[in-house]
Amino acid sequence: MNNSTPSKFGVLLMNLGSPDSPSVPDVRRYLREFLMDGRVIDTPWPIRFALVNGLILVTRPKDAAHAYSTIWTSEGSPLVATSRRVKTLLEEKLDCPVELCMRYQNPPPLQALRSLHEQGVTEVFLIPLFPHYAMSSFESAVERVRVVIKEFPQMKLRVMPAYYNHPDYIDALVKSAQPYLEQEHDLLLFSFHGIPERHLCKSDPTNAHCFKVPNCCDVPSPAHATCYRHQCFETVRLFVDKAGLTRDQYAVSFQSRLGRDPWLKPYTDLELPRFAQEGKKRVLVICPAFVSDCLETIEEIGIRGEQTFTEAGGTSLSLIPCMNEHPRWIQALATFVESNR
Repeated sequence: MNNSTPSKFGVLLMNLGSPDSPSVPDVRRYLREFLMDGRVIDTPWPIRFALVNGLILVTRPKDAAHAYSTIWTSEGSPLVATSRRVKTLLEEKLDCPVELCMRYQNPPPLQALRSLHEQGVTEVFLIPLFPHYAMSSFESAVERVRVVIKEFPQMKLRVMPAYYNHPDYIDALVKSAQPYLEQEHDLLLFSFHGIPERHLCKSDPTNAHCFKVPNCCDVPSPAHATCYRHQCFETVRLFVDKAGLTRDQYAVSFQSRLGRDPWLKPYTDLELPRFAQEGKKRVLVICPAFVSDCLETIEEIGIRGEQTFTEAGGTSLSLIPCMNEHPRWIQALATFVESNR
C-alpha cells in the first residue's frame, strides 16, 4: 500500500521590488541590494562593492527618492500595490494558494515560501513577473528562489519559462493596449528595459551566436532561449501581427541604461527627440517588459519621456499602461498555472 501524502500545489508570483518608502534611506537600502546583485552589475565583488558604495550610492539615492516621490500612492509603491492586487485576483480564479514576493526588499521570498509551507504546499510553481529572459531579472529571480527554498527541504520547485511569445501573454498585451491604439497617433514605440550588451554574450550557451552572427536575432539558434534581445523583438513581431500594424507604424527602443558600457540600442531617451524632429508629433509608448507600472514606466517614460519629447517639438506622448490588473492578464496567469499542474 502506498501511504505517501499527495503533493499540494501552490503558486509563487515574483516581481522586482521597490523601496519601502520614497525616503532617501529606504531608497539607498533598496538600491544597495539591487545593485550588489552579481547578475545586475556583473563585475567581481570587490569592484562591484567599490562602484556601488563608493560612487553610485553617494548621489543616486537622492535623485531616485525624488523620482519615487512623484509616483508614490496612498497604497505605497505602484509596482508592489498592483502586484498584491494581481495576487488576490489570481487566487480567486484558482483552487490553490498563491503568494507574492519581490526579488529585492519586501515582501521577501522567505516570507512567501514560509506562508506556502504553513498552508501545506509541497510543490511550488514560480511565475517570475518578467516575460523575457534576462540574467538581471528572470534568471536572478529564479536563482534567488532556488536558494531560499532550500530552507524547506520537502518543497519542490517548478518554474514558468519565459513567456514572451506565449499566445495568452500576447493576447493580454494587445487587449490591454487596444483602447490606446484606437486613439489618433503617428507612431507606437515599444520601449523595453535595456541591459548591457555583454549580458547577452554571457547568457549565450553556444558562445558563438549573440553579436557574432550577422542578424543574430533573426537566425535560429539555441541562444534564443536565453536571449533577451531576440525575445523582445519576437514579442513585437507577434504583437504587431495580432494588432494588424504595418512596419511604418511602430519602432523599438531600449530604456534605463546605467554606466558607460554599451547597452542595447537604440536608446529610448535619444529616439524620442528624433521622432519629434522628424514630424511624428503624437507618440504612444508601450513597455512590454513590465507587467506592472513602476518607476520605469510612470516616471521615466510618462513624466521625463514626455518632457523630452515635447521639448523637442512633439505634441503629445501617451504612456500605454502596463497590463496591471487587466482581466485578460489575470486569465493568462491562471492559464499558465492550470497548464503546468
